[in-house]
Amino acid sequence: MIAHLSGKLISKGMTASVVDCQGVGYEVFHTPFCAEKLTSETVSLFIHTQVREDAIQLFGFAQPEERAMFRELLRVNGIGPKMALTILSAIPHEELSSALASKDAARLQRIPGIGKKTAERLSVELSDRLAQMKWSQISGDASTPPRDMELESVLLNLGYQKSEIQKALKALRSRETSFESMPLETLVKSTLRELTQGRPV
Repeated sequence: MIAHLSGKLISKGMTASVVDCQGVGYEVFHTPFCAEKLTSETVSLFIHTQVREDAIQLFGFAQPEERAMFRELLRVNGIGPKMALTILSAIPHEELSSALASKDAARLQRIPGIGKKTAERLSVELSDRLAQMKWSQISGDASTPPRDMELESVLLNLGYQKSEIQKALKALRSRETSFESMPLETLVKSTLRELTQGRPV
């Protein structure tokens, strides 16, 4: 599962770009807000990988909290990747978070393709979730280290719960003095071992 891409920007568009990573060009779909931040030849993007029967699509984000919001939108019934990207292309994720927290359905209805019923469903489902969970991935809470946020995103995508991921990361940090400098792939494998130790076979 691709969680992050760093490479040379081959071509850039408002909604999709191509990033060359060691000779392989990856097409990445993104928002116009993300496109505005692709200002250098070398770029780094947080990735959500969408696997379908007929295609594998990559969705890129300049910030992990924007990707986290994208993934929360996907959890809402009736919202697919295309609609989630349309929503984030119409309203910055910070403003969207505020509208959801305040259940501002009227603001959501101004997004192209979002009708009254969908706006109400979004505001109800996600506002409740905002109230129940620590929203560090959306708010960009500085108390969560960037490396932990990156690992959480990968492991959440693999089906693990946030609480058990955080417990495993805490245990791993206490043992690994070189935690911050370890490659992401190595950390993912180490955290997976930590997670599976307490699970029944």
